[in-house]
Amino acid sequence: MIRVTPSLWLEEGEISYEFLRASGPGGQNVQKVESAVRLRFDVRHSPSLTDYVRNRLERLSGSRLTKDGVLLIEAQRYRTQERNRADALERLIDLVREAAAPPPPPRRKTKPTLGSKLRRLEGKKLRGGVKALRGKPAQD
Repeated sequence: MIRVTPSLWLEEGEISYEFLRASGPGGQNVQKVESAVRLRFDVRHSPSLTDYVRNRLERLSGSRLTKDGVLLIEAQRYRTQERNRADALERLIDLVREAAAPPPPPRRKTKPTLGSKLRRLEGKKLRGGVKALRGKPAQD
C-alpha cells in the first residue's frame, strides 16, 4: 500500500512499470542500459480513488492521460532504474495528492478603498505628465 494522504492509499498492484532506454546524450551507457521508466496507472478503473479525485485527476493529467484513462508518467532524469522508478512514483503521488486536495474557497468580491482609488489616479496623472513631455516642443 502506498500512502498518498492520511485517508487515501493506492494499491501497489494498480501501478505497473515498463523500462526503456533513455533518450539524449550519455554515451555508451544510454545505448545499452534500460534506465528510463514508464509508469502506468489506470485512473478510470482504480478502486482506491473516489469519483471526485478520479475526475479531478483526469483533468490535471492533461496529455499524460490516454483515451482509455491510463495515466503515463515517464522518468529518465537519473542514471539508475531505481531512482527513475522512485521519481515516477513520487510524481504520481504528488499528482494524486493535488487532485485529492479540497478546492479553494470561493473569492469574495470587494470594492477598492478610497485610498487605493486616489493612489491609482495620482499614478495616472504622473504617468500622463511624463508622456506629455515626450511630445515635440511647441513652435512660436
